[in-house]
Amino acid sequence: MITTSGLTKVYQSRGREVTALDGVDLHVREGEVFGVIGQSGAGKSSLIRCVNLLERPTSGTVTVDGVDLTALAGRGRRAGRELREARSRIGMVFQHFNLLSSRTVQANVELPLEILGTPSRERSRKALELLDLVGLADKAKAYPGQLSGGQKQRVGIARALAGDPKVLLSDEATSALDPETTRSILQLLRDLNQRLGLTVLLITHEMDVVKTVCDSAALMKRGRITESGTVAELLATPGSELAEELFPLTGAAGGPDRTVVDVTFHGDAATQPVISQLSRTYNIDISILGAAMDTVGGRQVGRMRIELPGRYEDNVVPVGFLREQGLQVEPVDTAGPDLDTEIAELVKEGAK
Repeated sequence: MITTSGLTKVYQSRGREVTALDGVDLHVREGEVFGVIGQSGAGKSSLIRCVNLLERPTSGTVTVDGVDLTALAGRGRRAGRELREARSRIGMVFQHFNLLSSRTVQANVELPLEILGTPSRERSRKALELLDLVGLADKAKAYPGQLSGGQKQRVGIARALAGDPKVLLSDEATSALDPETTRSILQLLRDLNQRLGLTVLLITHEMDVVKTVCDSAALMKRGRITESGTVAELLATPGSELAEELFPLTGAAGGPDRTVVDVTFHGDAATQPVISQLSRTYNIDISILGAAMDTVGGRQVGRMRIELPGRYEDNVVPVGFLREQGLQVEPVDTAGPDLDTEIAELVKEGAK
């Protein structure tokens, strides 16, 4: 639904060039909620503004719902009209709401329809329908100054949906809200994604946002995408920075004759007493150095750092047991050789 290829954005600042986007390749599938996460200055806002061409890319292409927006932007006098039509199918939710204080809530929602030339009666009907959808049917005649932050953002979401978009872009939409209101807004975005079939691209610096609502995610650093994939894939990828950020773990081996591994649980395995089964089955003492568990995309997911007695070669069978249960096991102790290599070699020797 959304594809960027080689997307680059260079700004001129005080006589020097600042590269905000450096060859970004991104693919967001139809109907998913995709989160781009990164620290301030990573290029997230430039990316999302280039997706609907509020910012013109320096180079590269942006395709939304099969339409190359960058090509539309370069077609002379017709570019303005064609690009506006394409943008009307892309909704945008801003961090600071951007509501007009002199207009009622209903009139704020109607604004995009006015720009599109929609008749007054149809504008009114559509706006009231959208306000009901976001839970603000009773606030139609109120003004933005009479609303809470969460209510203002709901108005912003209703306004973004006025043109019946297929894509909804969210630019740090919850960063100015308290935790409880953030959860309600994220739940609303997920509900809209499912009820309307919306594809949602959101940017954030908050890992909890990715945990709560995203199907897929990308990590952005210094204008580049360094990791990308479904959340489940990322959690199962050894060495994934996103997985480590989502579920941070600490703890080191208690001695030279100990093995430390990170175990990732997801799906049905997250609810099974696998570690206690391992301890009973092989009569070994297991130390839990750290653990983190949460619900991601409606499924329980967790990571645990455990310490096993003995060196790498002593733990072929216990690690194999964990993997047979559908768990991802990644060695942490870098003082010794790679555990997976050791296991592979020992299994090969055993086969001989």
